[in-house]
Amino acid sequence: MSTSTFTIDNLAIFGGAPALAQRLALGQHNFPSWDRYEAAFRDIFARQYYTNHGPLAQALEARLQQRLNVRHAMCVTNATIGLALAAQALGLKGKVVVPAFSFVNTAQSLAWADVEVAFCDVSRATGHLSPETVEPLLTEGVSGILGVNLWGDAADVEALEHLAARHGVPLYFDTAHGFGCEIAGKPAGGFGRLEVISFHSSHILSATEGAVICTNDDDLAAHIRNIRSNYGMGRPVPVGKTGNGRLSEAQAAIALMNLDDLPELIARNRRVFNAYETLLADVPGLHLKKPQQVSASNYQNVVYEMDAREFGLSRDALIDVLRAENIEGGADRGLGTRCRDHGHSLPNTAHWCESVLQLPTGAQVDEAVVERIATVVRTAQRNAGRVAKALGA
Repeated sequence: MSTSTFTIDNLAIFGGAPALAQRLALGQHNFPSWDRYEAAFRDIFARQYYTNHGPLAQALEARLQQRLNVRHAMCVTNATIGLALAAQALGLKGKVVVPAFSFVNTAQSLAWADVEVAFCDVSRATGHLSPETVEPLLTEGVSGILGVNLWGDAADVEALEHLAARHGVPLYFDTAHGFGCEIAGKPAGGFGRLEVISFHSSHILSATEGAVICTNDDDLAAHIRNIRSNYGMGRPVPVGKTGNGRLSEAQAAIALMNLDDLPELIARNRRVFNAYETLLADVPGLHLKKPQQVSASNYQNVVYEMDAREFGLSRDALIDVLRAENIEGGADRGLGTRCRDHGHSLPNTAHWCESVLQLPTGAQVDEAVVERIATVVRTAQRNAGRVAKALGA
């Protein structure tokens, strides 16, 4: 596809060839080269030690503690299990305040811990929790606050910490997107009572699946380690439940290799982010979400706040156009619809659920791919009326 001669008739919805020959998915999907992968797995097979907190899992935890400047980094099978373990270790009961604009598993982790979710609206400006949205919910029966740090950005962590301290409730964070970010020069991972960071393939530090629970609280860490293993691990402490949330050696090996590559991965994300910023800067109705509360971002996601009236098409119609071109576009719908169905008034959550547009970044994207995506988006916007008619929108 020559971007210089691309016209509306070249769009796939009008019969043109797709902009990309193969589907381009959202997410980072970083994977080490085959020779490194093969060497790491030959080493695992030679030792015949595949799980149960093996040497690679221990090495990964030690490196994470140093990298994140935390006393304890405890790797687990995935972030949802990490959040469920965290809720149990914190002794949460009754209700916990959770942003309604988040991945469903954030709230689901509390259900596993038999805790009720108190859904909270987010800031219209940032899409994150703020003291102004949280404080009205800190009533009797609320035992904690679970914040969420999105997209390589963060909530106003310091203000939320002060709020939690004033009300005497624990604050912890789902920082699934945040590995490699810094807040006021401090690595994400050390805020609140604890943070959970995901190592899913879609995130920048991939173990294909997995997560780390970070804390500076020795007693809390002891509880988490004993809950994580069904036979206990580390300093024994009494816990109500145990399970098996241990990270495998295979997951640890991939995470260690991607940790070696992290500076290069963040630099690539930054180049892609800058390319989008340049190529879509003057498109009406598209407003790039730039990191606001972090001093250093990993540029995990490329997120636009889309004004359908300015753009001329709905967000979902543009996603349909992109899909026809083999380009996946994302709509972060959060939990807003579910919350509205239960009678909650969450106007800012509704706004973000209706306006967020994610565009691809990560291992499969470079500046040339961004140029193709931008050409499709610009062409759809300039011809919004004809595109809407073709889509029946």
